[in-house]
This record gives sequence, structure tokens and C-alpha cells, in this order.
Amino acid sequence: MHETILFVDDEENILNSVVRTFVDSDFTILTAPEASRALELMQSRKIAVLVTDNMMPGMSGMELLERARSVSPETVKIMMTAYADLPTVIEAINRVEVFRFIVKPWDNLQLIAIVNEGVQRYLLLDSLRHENEAVLYALAETIELKDPYTKGHCERVAHFALHIADALGLPENIKDDIRFGSWLHDCGKIGVPEQILNAPRSLRSDEITTIHFHPEWGAEVARKARMSPIVINIIRSHHERYQGGGYPDNLSGEAIPLEARIVAIADTYDALTSTRPYNEPRSRDEAIGILRELSGKELDPKLTEIFLAILAKEK
Repeated sequence: MHETILFVDDEENILNSVVRTFVDSDFTILTAPEASRALELMQSRKIAVLVTDNMMPGMSGMELLERARSVSPETVKIMMTAYADLPTVIEAINRVEVFRFIVKPWDNLQLIAIVNEGVQRYLLLDSLRHENEAVLYALAETIELKDPYTKGHCERVAHFALHIADALGLPENIKDDIRFGSWLHDCGKIGVPEQILNAPRSLRSDEITTIHFHPEWGAEVARKARMSPIVINIIRSHHERYQGGGYPDNLSGEAIPLEARIVAIADTYDALTSTRPYNEPRSRDEAIGILRELSGKELDPKLTEIFLAILAKEK
């Protein structure tokens, strides 16, 4: 492994000691005497693991870790401090998602082991972040096996959503996440019994409640896999309604993430034009009429008009 580890401490002797500890490792070891220098390095280098002291002049380690989330979100964060009191630990876990703590003075073998664990976590999450599309698509197809009526649904939703994204001029990296989010938007249905998903009748209130949990369940899976915020937003919020009253968070208007509003339109259109246990597929014209009725109520009106223009052009 030749990943890069960055150590940040205002004490030179600490940094020298760290370099000696890892002299025989395959890692590239970088050091910084202050947080601002660490941020410069993170902007120019790919850092697998960041290990920082907390109590430093100027910017504290906690502040550094918080800023590192936006500069290099994939970097695994470790705090090394002589003052690891419980409030600091709780704040670091909740606020900046610290992976491990190392208390000074440290044991060399323990430090090496913790950094190795951090690198392994980085490599795992990196592989998820740069998912090979075949893996994600295979997962989407596995989800569809629970509900035979939705075969091909995820791919069609991605197709429609990407047309809207193209019309908006969104950048390629955003469109990639919209595609992945479209494929995985219903991944929470893994937790819904098949007899509910495939019921050819109106659902009872308790069954509807169960269905309404699937965006939260799916978003939690994506969050644990450290997938991008855009993918998580799509999974969690694609059943929110533009005028409110959707689930799971009862968001409305532009409080609903843009990517979720895009996928909601694509999801609705495909559901209308596909065979489902509770209805026969609608014709293209019928579906367009229903989209117009839902515009401004359940669906973003501006995005709906964009999608209707795309459908008209495709016709």
C-alpha cells in the first residue's frame, strides 16, 4: 500500500517521532505544523488518513477535521490528543465523524495498527465511491427481484432523470450520482415484505406505514456505505411532495433536494406507464395528463414542464 498519511501537530518533536515510527512502512508520510498547512496539502494531494492533534494554536484539530470534510470528504479522520475527555469524544464523533482516537503518549504498535485500520477503511469506501457501475446496477436488479412488477423500473427512472439533468445542464459528476441514485432509489424495499409489495389490493394503514419506512431504510444503507450525499438525498427524499405531505420528512418546495425532485418525476412517470399490482399501465397521453395535474402539488412545476417538453420532443 502506498497511500498517503498526513500528521498534524504544532510540536516538532511529535512529528519527528511519528516519521520515525513509520520509517519502515510503505505509506507516504506527510507532516504539517499547523492546520492551515494541512488544508493546503489536502487540496493538492490525495490523503487517505488524516491524524491531527486537537489543542493547537490558531485553528484547532476539531475545526480542521470539520473543514477537511468539504476539502477531502473521502479522507479517514483520526484525532490524536492528550485531552480526550468524553465531551470532546462525543463532539468529534457527531460533528466530524472521527474514525478513531489516539491518546498521547501513544504506543507505537497501537498507532501503526490504528493507521492501518484507517487505510483499510479508506480503500473500502473508495471502492464504493468509485463503484463499478456493474456492481451498482446488479444491486438494483437484485432489489427488483422482490417486486417482479418493477423489472427494469430503476433503469427507466435513470433514463428519464438523466434527460432532465441534461436539460438543466448539470455537470457529469452530478449526473453520475443521479444515475446511481435512480438505480438505488428503492433499495429500502429490501426491508418490506413481498406480500405487501405485491398485494393486488388496497393496503391497510399498518402496511402503508411499513412502505413509508423504505426511504429511511434505504438512505441509512447508503449512508453507511459512505455513498455521495446526492445518492442519499435521492433515496431518502424521492417520495416528498412539492406542496408538502410527503414522507419521510414532510419537506416541501425547494427544501426537497433538486436531485430528489428530478427522480420523483421520472419515478412517477414510469410508475404510471408500467404494469403494477394495483393498476394497469396508462397510455403516454394519460400519463402526461396526470403529470400536469400533479405539477405544483406533488411534483416540482418547473421540472415537470421541462420533462413534458422532453417527452414532446421524443414523440
